[in-house]
Amino acid sequence: MNANELARIAALVGEPARAAMLVVLMDGRALTAAELAGAAGVAPQTASSHLARLTEAGLLKVERQGRHRYHRLADPEVARMLEGILQLAATTARARPATGPRDAAMRTARTCYDHLAGRLGVAITDALVAHGAVEFDDEAGLLTAEGVRFLGRIGIAVPTDGRASRPMCRPCLDWSERRPHVAGKVGAAICAHCLAAGWVRRRAGTRSLEITPPGRRALHGAFGIAALA
Repeated sequence: MNANELARIAALVGEPARAAMLVVLMDGRALTAAELAGAAGVAPQTASSHLARLTEAGLLKVERQGRHRYHRLADPEVARMLEGILQLAATTARARPATGPRDAAMRTARTCYDHLAGRLGVAITDALVAHGAVEFDDEAGLLTAEGVRFLGRIGIAVPTDGRASRPMCRPCLDWSERRPHVAGKVGAAICAHCLAAGWVRRRAGTRSLEITPPGRRALHGAFGIAALA
C-alpha cells in the first residue's frame, strides 16, 4: 500500500459517521443501512452514501436477502485494523471521562468481529496457552494437537479444511486489556460455541456480551475461569 492509498483509507475510516458504523459492525453481524444510520446518528440517505464509499473501498461487503441489503465488514483483516485503531485511540487519549457501566461491560466481555475479547477473551486465551493448546510467536499462532483434543473435550470443533484464506489461530492484541486474545478460526469457533451454548449472550445496541449464570459455571469447568469483574 502506498502513501496515497493509506491516506484514502484513513480518510474513509476517520469520518465520524463512518467510524461509528464500522465500530457497530465489529461484532461480526450484518446490518441494514437503516440500522447503521441509527447507530451513526445520520439520515438514511447520508448513511447510504457513506456505505457506498466504504463498500467501494473494500472495507464492507453487501449481502442481499430478498428485498433487503445487509452490510458487514469485508473480512477479519478489516476488523483487525479497526481493533488496532481502537487500541491506539485508547492509548493516546489525553483526558477520558470516568467510565460507566457500559464501558465496564465492554471491558469484561465483547466480540471482536467473530471472536471473544475483553477480560473473558484474554482469560480463555491464557487458559489455552497454559494447557499447551495454542502457542503464540509475535503475530503468529499455532493450534497444537493437544489443543484439538482440549477443545474437542469441551465440544468445540475447529474447521480444518486447509484453506489459506484465514489463519487457524493468531494473537489479537486486546485494546482494553493490552494483552492478546485468540483470533482466527480457533477464536471464531470458541465464540460461536459460547453463543450457541448460551454461555454468553449479546447485549442490545452494543458489542458487549453478558456472561450468563450457566455460562459462568461452564467457563469455570472448561477453562478454569473464575468470576470476571
